[in-house]
Amino acid sequence: MGKKLALILLAFLLIVTAVPLYAAAEQRNFSVSAQAAVLIEQESGRILYGKNQDTPLRIASITKIMTAVLAIESGKMDEMVKVSSNAEGTEGSSIYLRAGEKIKLEDLVYGLMLRSGNDSAVAIAEHVGGSLEGFVYMMNEKAQELGMSNTMFQNPHGLDDHEDHFSTAYDMALLTQYAMELEQYQTISATKSHRVDGEQIRVWRNKNRLLTELYKYSTGGKTGYTKRAKRTLVSTAEKNGTELIAVTLNAPSDWHDHMNLFNWAFQSYSMETLVEEGVMKEIEDAFYKDNVYAPYSFEFPLTNVEREALTKEITLYKPPADKRSAEFIPPQPVGKVEIKINNDVIGQVPLLFDPPEVEEKRSFWKKFLDIFSFTIGVRSSD
Repeated sequence: MGKKLALILLAFLLIVTAVPLYAAAEQRNFSVSAQAAVLIEQESGRILYGKNQDTPLRIASITKIMTAVLAIESGKMDEMVKVSSNAEGTEGSSIYLRAGEKIKLEDLVYGLMLRSGNDSAVAIAEHVGGSLEGFVYMMNEKAQELGMSNTMFQNPHGLDDHEDHFSTAYDMALLTQYAMELEQYQTISATKSHRVDGEQIRVWRNKNRLLTELYKYSTGGKTGYTKRAKRTLVSTAEKNGTELIAVTLNAPSDWHDHMNLFNWAFQSYSMETLVEEGVMKEIEDAFYKDNVYAPYSFEFPLTNVEREALTKEITLYKPPADKRSAEFIPPQPVGKVEIKINNDVIGQVPLLFDPPEVEEKRSFWKKFLDIFSFTIGVRSSD
């Protein structure tokens, strides 16, 4: 599946973030210290907890998640980067780069994520973007692409050198949701220590204490702190197939905030496959039986109460009586599965028609367009 299509489908599925929390998830017996916070489920993007999640605030070094994403997607991770004097002189947290030395871009990203090197951020930006200004432009273009509507980047590291460098807890969760689809980002984010055997031998230990010592279900994240932003933190966790993303901004007790939110969600919700990819066996209509399929599965976090209130409704195109023959192919998609909790729609999956005898006649690109047209409300026909 192409990246553009994947983003369209993600945008289509994000209707689930507006779903009311019917259930009583287990009552929270803790408070959240953060000025702003959000907890979402990775696959669906459903918001499980929010506190001022759309309020723009300073974000400090969690900015570097975007810097890492752009470096990884640049295709230059194996290239050697010559460190500039501008990078060497960057203030704040550092991996102690020296002007003129050469270091692999991949190692710079490890230094960026594990040790929060501001010098590493500048070196990455200059190499990938051609200049700091060029890289900041790329950051904001990517933010717009991902739907980060309350975000503005002014530098690659998050230092307080601009008044209008900000984001929200929810926007940073969206960015992390995207980043966690990148295998190389997952690997780097989950790395506890990294050794560089270059012009200078370096060993970096991850600053994320959730990952290194505090929380056994942690799968990564990024720490941040400046005097004006205070403590910021993005972290990810996984247990029994449920993957979560937590973001806190200005949180005096961020480690505890994240562990409490994760534990509460793991206890309250479980992931359910509500539509399975493949042939829809429950369709009995003779014309459609065994010829209608879902192009992808739909998974969603539910509480026990929500599970009991769940309904699924299949809607199919009704061909004219005189066209119900093996030769007739209806317009695509042929229908949809709509999933509801107490009459509130939490998701939809398009249904495609593909009788066995005509399967080989339909190209990959035709199927691509079928799904694409469904997401934008347009029907195509063969």
